[in-house]
Amino acid sequence: MKESAIYARKYRETLLSDPYRPTYHFALPDGNGFPADPNGAFWYNGVYHLMYLYKSLETDGYHYGHISTRDLLHWRHHPDALTVSDGDKGCYSGGAFVAEDGTAYLSFWKFPSADEKVDKGGIALAYSKPPYDIWHRMETIAVESSGVWGVSDIEIDGDVLHVGCADPSNIWKNGEFYYMQAGNLVLLNAFGREESSDPRYKGDFTDLFRSRDLRKWEYVGRFYENTKMGIDGWPDETEDDMCPSFLPLYDAAENGSPTGKYLQLFISHNKGCQYYIGVLDGERFVPEQHGRMSFADISYFAPEALIDGTGRHIMWAWIRNDCASDFEKHGWCGVYGVPRCLWYEDGRLKMIPVRELDLLEFGRIEYSERDGECVKVHDGSVCRIKGVWRGDYMSGVRVLVSDDGREYTEIYYSPEKKRLVMDTSRSGTDGWCLRDEAPFELSDGEELSLDIFVDKSVVEVYANNRQAICRRVYPSLSQRECGIRLIGKTPIRLETCGMFPSNPY
Repeated sequence: MKESAIYARKYRETLLSDPYRPTYHFALPDGNGFPADPNGAFWYNGVYHLMYLYKSLETDGYHYGHISTRDLLHWRHHPDALTVSDGDKGCYSGGAFVAEDGTAYLSFWKFPSADEKVDKGGIALAYSKPPYDIWHRMETIAVESSGVWGVSDIEIDGDVLHVGCADPSNIWKNGEFYYMQAGNLVLLNAFGREESSDPRYKGDFTDLFRSRDLRKWEYVGRFYENTKMGIDGWPDETEDDMCPSFLPLYDAAENGSPTGKYLQLFISHNKGCQYYIGVLDGERFVPEQHGRMSFADISYFAPEALIDGTGRHIMWAWIRNDCASDFEKHGWCGVYGVPRCLWYEDGRLKMIPVRELDLLEFGRIEYSERDGECVKVHDGSVCRIKGVWRGDYMSGVRVLVSDDGREYTEIYYSPEKKRLVMDTSRSGTDGWCLRDEAPFELSDGEELSLDIFVDKSVVEVYANNRQAICRRVYPSLSQRECGIRLIGKTPIRLETCGMFPSNPY
C-alpha cells in the first residue's frame, strides 16, 4: 500500500507538470484514452453523469470510466461502469437512459466473447440504481451480431437485410415502446463502399429497434433517410452515422419550451462531428437541416448529449489530435471540449459554452487602445478572451504567441470568405497543424462576438452563439511567453481573465 501511494503521488505530480495537460477541460485521469469517446451521459436528481471510453492498462480491454458532477466543472470518479466480461474485450460507444424510478440504463456496442458460442457481440445493456456505483449487465444481448461483428442479418419477406448493431444511441420512450438506434459504419464498410454496392448500404443511416420491456428488442426499420446525399454539404455516400444522440430541441439555452424539432448528433469517421435537425414522424426521423461541427478534419469527434432539469441540451465531444505515441510520451491521452449548450432559435442551431464556466474566471483585465496590438493577460496559456468587433472587416486575435512571434494560433472572422477561421499551421510541430474554417456569416450591421478558451493544448472559439471551432495545439516548450496579439481593427471592447483549474491533476 505504501508503494502504491508513492507511485500515485508521483504520477499525479508528473501530470501536474505536463505543459500540455489542460487544467479546466476534462482530461482522462489515467489510462490510454484512444478512443476516448464520451458516452452514457444522463442527468438525474441534480447530478450529471458521464462515461468516458478508454483502454484499460490492467485488462487490455475497453472500459467505460464513470464520472459525475453537480456543477459541470468538478468531477467525482466512480468505479468503472463497464469492463471486460465473459472473455470479451469490453465495449465501444453507446448511450444512456433513466427510467422514472431512477434506474439508469447504458446501451453499448459489446465486443464478442472469445467463445462465440457464448455470444457474437452486438448491442448490450447494463443497469444501475443510485448512486450508480455498481452496474449490472443484463442477461441477454439486445441485438446480436450475425456473421460480421456489428451486423445483424434479419429476414424480411424472404429477403435477408443486413442491419447495423454497433454504437447504439441513447434510449428514449414514446408511448408504449422504448426506442434505440444502431450505427452503420460496419455495414458501410462491408457492403457499401464499392461503386457496384447495393445502394441500400451506401452513405449514412441508422437502424431503429424497439422494446416494451428493455429486454426483448425487435427491428423497426431505417430511422431516417438522407434525401440530399452529397448536396449542399449534406453527408455523401462515403460518410457513416455512428455515435448517434437523439434528443429534443428547446427554444432557449435553458428553461425553454419544446420546439417540436429533434437533434441527431453523430459522426462520420472520415469527416467528424455533424448533426441533423428535423421532426419525428411516427417511428421515423425526417431530417430538414444539416450542419457540421468538424470542418478541416475530424478533430471534434464522438458527440454525447443529455437534457438536464432546466431543459438544457448539453453535449460533450472528444477533441482528437492523433499524435503518435501520445500516451507513451505524456502518460495520459484524451481531452473533451467544454460542455456546450444547444438550442433551436430563428431557424438555426444555437450554441454556447455552459454558464458554469464563468465561475472559474478571475483577474479580469479590460483592453485599452493604449495597449496597441498587445493584449494583457495574467497567463496566456490558460485564459478566456471575450471580444466584440465591428463585423464588416477581418478581425480577431493570435493566442499562444511565442516570445519571438514565430509561433501562434490565429483566430479571426473573414467577411469576404464568410468564414470563422482557426489557423494552427504555426502553432507548433506536433498535432494537426492546419487552417480550419467554419461557415459563418454576419448579417448587415451585426457585430462580431468571440468567446475564446485557451487551456494549454486546447483552443476553443465560439462566435455569436452559433458557430464554434475546437482544436488541440502544441507550442514549442522553448517558446512559452504565450502572449495575445490583435489581428485587424481595434475591438469595440475586449477583456481577458484567468481560468482557475477544475481538474484535480
